[in-house]
Amino acid sequence: MKLVYTGKTKNVYALDNGHYLLKFKDDVTGKDGVFDPGENSVGLTIEGVGDVNLRMSIYFFEKINAAGIRTHFVSADLKETTMEVLPAKVFGKGLEVICRLRAVGSFLRRYGEYCEDGDKLPSYVEMTFKNDAKGDPLVTKDGLEVLGVMTPEQYDKIKEMTQKITKIVADEMEARGMELYDIKFEYGYDENGEVMLIDEIASGNMRVYKDGEYIQPMTLSELFFK
Repeated sequence: MKLVYTGKTKNVYALDNGHYLLKFKDDVTGKDGVFDPGENSVGLTIEGVGDVNLRMSIYFFEKINAAGIRTHFVSADLKETTMEVLPAKVFGKGLEVICRLRAVGSFLRRYGEYCEDGDKLPSYVEMTFKNDAKGDPLVTKDGLEVLGVMTPEQYDKIKEMTQKITKIVADEMEARGMELYDIKFEYGYDENGEVMLIDEIASGNMRVYKDGEYIQPMTLSELFFK
């Protein structure tokens, strides 16, 4: 294996078969020793967090693949905390796709004049460039096309996939007495331009509530596999 990228929460290795291996770490983003998935730097190490993030990713990737939605997931090894994935190019220099079922977080901060905290949203999809210095700016479908980041067809496909995947996750949370408010995804594409879901699907990438109270990511992982 050849190390090709060292990330905040995962390392990426190139495999001889052309695939890649993601090694999940126990490092998490945060500040002043407090876990915060919204932070952009590693703040602390929590024993076992890599394991639970991988477990949740496996669980959802298998369900999403079974639903006929393309992902980069090939297989995983819980003992080694690794996941084998297909090669994929990211859009631009990195793009995040958010699906919102309720008005919270940055959506509420931006549009609070037009909505109330917790208002229901119809699987609203938005995209932001991954750029810490610029505060992850929003970008429109037209903007993505003009900038040469993706085609209108790729945008429409990502939106459709995002709404379907979000429903899968939301249904699983509802079955456990919890409610998904929003979730963040990343996508890539293969040599033919075909879109696939990439990265991970872990508790730190979503906001989930129970009885109107926000559930911290580590607690969510515990409740999910209870």
